[in-house]
Amino acid sequence: MRSPRSLAALLAVLATVIITGLSACSSGPTGPTTISEQTLRAIEADSGFTWEKQVAPLELGVTHTQNSLDSHDPDEATERGAEILRDDSAIWQNIHLMGFGTDNPEPSPGDYDWDTLDRRMELVEETGGKAMLTLCCAPDWMKGGEAGDTDWSKLEDNPLPEHFGDYANLAAEAVKRYPQVDRVLVWNELKGFYNQAENRWDYEGYTEFYNQVYRAVKAVRPDIQVGGPYVVLISLDKGKTDASDQVTGPWGAADQRTLDVIEYWLRNNVGADFLAVDGATKTKDDTLPSVLDGTQKYADLDRWLRERTDLPIWWAEFYPDVPENARPGADSPASATATLAAVAAYARSGASGALLWGPQGDPDLAYAALWTDATSEDGGRPTPLTAAWQWLVPRLAQGDVEIGRSDASPIVVFRAPDGAVVVNAGDQPVQVASDTEPVGPWSITVVPRSS
Repeated sequence: MRSPRSLAALLAVLATVIITGLSACSSGPTGPTTISEQTLRAIEADSGFTWEKQVAPLELGVTHTQNSLDSHDPDEATERGAEILRDDSAIWQNIHLMGFGTDNPEPSPGDYDWDTLDRRMELVEETGGKAMLTLCCAPDWMKGGEAGDTDWSKLEDNPLPEHFGDYANLAAEAVKRYPQVDRVLVWNELKGFYNQAENRWDYEGYTEFYNQVYRAVKAVRPDIQVGGPYVVLISLDKGKTDASDQVTGPWGAADQRTLDVIEYWLRNNVGADFLAVDGATKTKDDTLPSVLDGTQKYADLDRWLRERTDLPIWWAEFYPDVPENARPGADSPASATATLAAVAAYARSGASGALLWGPQGDPDLAYAALWTDATSEDGGRPTPLTAAWQWLVPRLAQGDVEIGRSDASPIVVFRAPDGAVVVNAGDQPVQVASDTEPVGPWSITVVPRSS
């Protein structure tokens, strides 16, 4: 990682940039809105506001997906995106062993092809990140296909049990080749591991697979951090079939079957250095009361997990949805505010890490990103999320941030000694005090402190 910028330099940057105030109902900026230090003081003085110090240091990162600053994309766009990435956008950069931008690493037994994975690792090194590797997905011959063939339509099939050992050997080869990888996630969302007969995840099969991979990886790299089970913590409407009656909130209820995966894996894994999960905020029936109600799910589930394990909690993917009246996407202020509301929930509840899926804007993905689509000539530019995310990354990692919330307001504040990020996670302006300007709808503003 690059050495931290001095406080004076940082404040100079903040004083000239850092204001994002956009309308979610428009296709672009409606003009920047500012929040004065006077407004920030009024927010902090509001008797309804409560402040919580982040429970533990929180490390934010990104997962590179199919298109992410690739060498075949326009040079100027990729360089703009790379500059955003290297400017405090990610402590961790996660890459998949196969798929999501990388080719088949072992098309035939013992025949390795590391070229695309090499290029992704070079991107991590060039932009100053720490490397994480998701050990997914598997070559076709491990799934019943022909050696030498790659059928991408079967990417999400799991290895057959008789090839668990072969996949574990491939994982071991990968971590030997890339000593810069400090952390590995074993598989992705239990893809393929489903017990159709019992209508639940095949947590027994997954855990056996995980254990074989864990042993093989630790045998060659005992220093590396290994985690799972990387299950999607699905939300259901309360009272629905499979809805938990214990793990609930304004966001709905957890799917009990996903909680069962966690419980089984914790009891039966042979070792783990962290626990990985993911999830969206809408229920399976597309219910979302509000952005803040939705992101409360992350805090509630973190607390449930912390009651069961001391392992660090990592959100390998997270998808904070927005209401139907808000336009989602990489350039959406509403999606950016929802993402920051999720980060606030992680900080309040003690998560150790969270990875933004797809830092490069994708027209097919209705969530926030850090730079616009760099496959186009004009791409690689900042989004409504970029400045606030970059401000938060080093401060949350240091563990010195307070999060402010009020039950009567959609405003969320991240407060550090040298400034604050003020987020309005709602579609209406909020008048904080009679003598201050309102906080605009779906707005994000970074406010540096006066010296």
